[in-house]
Amino acid sequence: GGRALIAEFGRPLTVDAIRNALAAVRAAARQRPTDPLPTPGDLLAQARALLDDWLRPSLVPVINATGVVLHTNMGRAPLSRAAIAAMTAISRGYSNLEFDLARGKRGSRLLHAEALLCRLTGAEAALVVNNNASAVMLALAGIAARRRVLVSRTQLIEIGGSFRVPDVMKQSGARLVEIGTTNRVHLRDYEQALAEQPIRAVLRAHRSNFRLVGFTAEPTLAEIVRAAHAHNVPVIDDLGSGVFLDTRKYGLAYEPTVQDSLTAGADLVTFSGDKLLGGPQAGIIVGRKHLVNKLKKHPLARALRVEKTRLAALMATLQHYLKDESEREIPIWRMIAAPPETLRRRAEAWAAALGRGEVRAGQSAVGGGSLPGETLPTFLLALSSAKPASLAARLRAASPPVVCRIQDDHLLFDPRTVLPEQEADFLNVLQTTLQEFA
Repeated sequence: GGRALIAEFGRPLTVDAIRNALAAVRAAARQRPTDPLPTPGDLLAQARALLDDWLRPSLVPVINATGVVLHTNMGRAPLSRAAIAAMTAISRGYSNLEFDLARGKRGSRLLHAEALLCRLTGAEAALVVNNNASAVMLALAGIAARRRVLVSRTQLIEIGGSFRVPDVMKQSGARLVEIGTTNRVHLRDYEQALAEQPIRAVLRAHRSNFRLVGFTAEPTLAEIVRAAHAHNVPVIDDLGSGVFLDTRKYGLAYEPTVQDSLTAGADLVTFSGDKLLGGPQAGIIVGRKHLVNKLKKHPLARALRVEKTRLAALMATLQHYLKDESEREIPIWRMIAAPPETLRRRAEAWAAALGRGEVRAGQSAVGGGSLPGETLPTFLLALSSAKPASLAARLRAASPPVVCRIQDDHLLFDPRTVLPEQEADFLNVLQTTLQEFA
């Protein structure tokens, strides 16, 4: 009865739920006075339903069967086992987050991950903040607040959620000087602007989420760097996603690596931790030591700093790259590198376990604002349905929720993005939902 609810949910919340249940009963009695009143057991059941609803978590694990590897709406990159273990270990108790164990004095969280990033990229220094938008804003605020920053109109993009890159730049206090046109910018545009007015920095923003095609022109990063350095102006290269590996190895289009940007001479390079890096949400800045040190001392660095568990996960992820084990240990690279034949066998095993459906060839997407338009060959389990939208909604309402694609009255399930440890739950949800929906 009530004591059981109090033991499970605590007295204050249970009392509140019972009062709400009683209020609902009184309101119903006034509208329908001839209806029988609920029993005490009924009232407690209503109170439990309220308690369950109030405490039901809104953030839950989801099985992603869409084939979109970096699904922005589903949290982007799943973490490696080592990254999860590092987060667990560092959150279980105290840590040396800002404590110098050798000196026994206050230390700095800004040093964590820096040595790994420098060894991996060859940069002189590194800094980790909350996300890449934070990294860009801090870089501009620290170097060019109330000063002119040169940027091409070909790079003033809007990304997901009506989030406009120029708005972030302006929040830094920098004054944007736009050059070129929507589809074309030339080296002479940079050279002319640098010669005609005082420019504090040049920003190149990589278009992570779309392609510029047709009648287009842009100078290379190395050319921009030479023009800027001729006027002693630093170049900030915002890669958006950021990658350490050669994407061409996996049959994908070339994506500029962090190492490429530094080799081309960029003074600061900013990128994300949870996209093609395959780690936790983070904004990473690497580059010239005197510039990174300036950013470390900026007041915004404290406001945008990253917390301990994400630092731990990031360092574990970086170690995978240093140990040349990213394809084996980092989930997104394991997915991207998965051979089509392996995916076909998994899809066929699903069809056999369910006793229905057909296996067909298809395409997976990288997603996450990375490698726009690029796909990977895969094999899909296709289930026909007279009401595919309704069946997909039932799958999303299951526990755990399963999200798939719909095409031509078929539900499509891509094994590329269903983690092996999720497979039993995935098949159980499908089997149960299909039986109930029949």
